[in-house]
Amino acid sequence: MVENRPFRDFMAYLTLAVGIVIVVFPVYLAIMASTFDAATIINGNMPLTPGDQAGENYSRALVYGGKHAREPVGLMMLNSMIMALGIAIGKILISILSAYAVVYFKFPFRKTAFWVIFITLMLPVEVRIYPTYKIVADIGMLDTYTGLILPLIASATGTLLFRQFFMTIPDELLEASKIDGAGAFRFFKDTLLPLSLTTIAALFVIQFIYGWNQYLWPLLITTKSSMQTIVIGIKKMITTTDALTEWQIAMTTAVLAMLPPVLVVIFMQRLFVKGLVETEK
Repeated sequence: MVENRPFRDFMAYLTLAVGIVIVVFPVYLAIMASTFDAATIINGNMPLTPGDQAGENYSRALVYGGKHAREPVGLMMLNSMIMALGIAIGKILISILSAYAVVYFKFPFRKTAFWVIFITLMLPVEVRIYPTYKIVADIGMLDTYTGLILPLIASATGTLLFRQFFMTIPDELLEASKIDGAGAFRFFKDTLLPLSLTTIAALFVIQFIYGWNQYLWPLLITTKSSMQTIVIGIKKMITTTDALTEWQIAMTTAVLAMLPPVLVVIFMQRLFVKGLVETEK
């Protein structure tokens, strides 16, 4: 029997509504600010209704980028997109192959290899930033997409997710593949990959957002303004003096920077949630 608890339900919905307002209101302010001129924003009396400068602000940001960004926002978004896609796809490829090797191949120190991979979770980019930068600089990968992507594509988290998922797959599938004469690659391609689509989708969403929001690493290895990402561009647009900051362009850029991650989450939401739930089994 289900108890009727209207007060508790009301409080739960009220708490949820308050949380949504707290999260959404700054985003709404950014969207509104992107439709006004700089003077309206700086004077502190910006209305909460849309202005009439949206077309000019968005076209100017995409084509020009503002006096402090030095490059158009469209180019910065392209750089961020290439970096995010490269990191997400690279992490998935390396993670699924390493998890496949750890689970289905018997070799000396197999468990040790997995735990070494797992321990690297305690070594984020910030900890190993100097040696990584030194290597990238020595091999001439500064100001390149390869330099932006390659040092960040190893993922212990992805390996753990795929390993946990592969361990839930019945051994009978492997035995059936062997009876059919399938080798290791065919079993991986025809059996494991189709079963792993939801896990791949979940990891893609996580790693795409991770790559899109990178700030420290692109800041270090990109010296050319033509290679800067959208996150670095936003930071450059905001100066220490409010009078010099083109706030309408900065807010427009912030809104544009939110669109790709939001669209990825919206279009892959069902696979993303399903992949995380199935991985937990």
